[in-house]
Amino acid sequence: MDLYCAVDVRGGRCVRLRQGDYGAETVYDDDPVARAAEMAEQGARWIHVVDLDGARSGRPDNAGAVAAIAGAVSVPVQAGGGVRSAETAEAWFAAGVERVVLGTAALRDPDLVRDLAGSHRVAVGLDARAGEVATDGWLRGSGRSVLDVARSFASAGVDAFVVTDISRDGTLEGPDLGLAGMLDATDVDVVASGGVGRIEDLRALTSVEGRGGRRLTGAIVGTALYERRFTVAEAVAALAGPGGSG
Repeated sequence: MDLYCAVDVRGGRCVRLRQGDYGAETVYDDDPVARAAEMAEQGARWIHVVDLDGARSGRPDNAGAVAAIAGAVSVPVQAGGGVRSAETAEAWFAAGVERVVLGTAALRDPDLVRDLAGSHRVAVGLDARAGEVATDGWLRGSGRSVLDVARSFASAGVDAFVVTDISRDGTLEGPDLGLAGMLDATDVDVVASGGVGRIEDLRALTSVEGRGGRRLTGAIVGTALYERRFTVAEAVAALAGPGGSG
């Protein structure tokens, strides 16, 4: 499994939210580019960037920071938040983003996802609250389940599903280990996000298994790294353990 180090940007700063609550913000760094570069140097396989302002507004409000991060690190960047149009996605790809995550747009304009997936690396962000996919910066329910949305993109050519349990995100209380159903639903790679607080949580994620031995391909970690619960190197080693692909 690959380690995705989370760099969430709000107002140009590197922050983390608790359970997606914009009123429960912790600022960790005034320079998200430097923080991303540090994580990459320490061994992160991917940098996962989220424009939190854009996720709510529907505009790429922190596009400059996203582009700067993509230009500053030597590992691939996965970025999302506010990508509602082909123009925004194309601009991010042109800036060096390896994979763009579409969440709200995937629900409202699925053809956009399919069109982009024909020529670019695209992930569908499945941010869930009690199994229901949320949109608009996690503020609105879609009325659709995670598995339903995933199956609708099974043959769309997307690179991955990024599955976030909103109730766990930023809590450090443990990830959702019930993702076998996601692995069984399609053949698309699944990246887990939300709740990792201990190195044992990462080891547990490597053991999540679907039919035929399918396993998660990555885990996104943010708060635990910022709070120094463990290091990037320790996380990479844990994900390379039993069930991990390294």
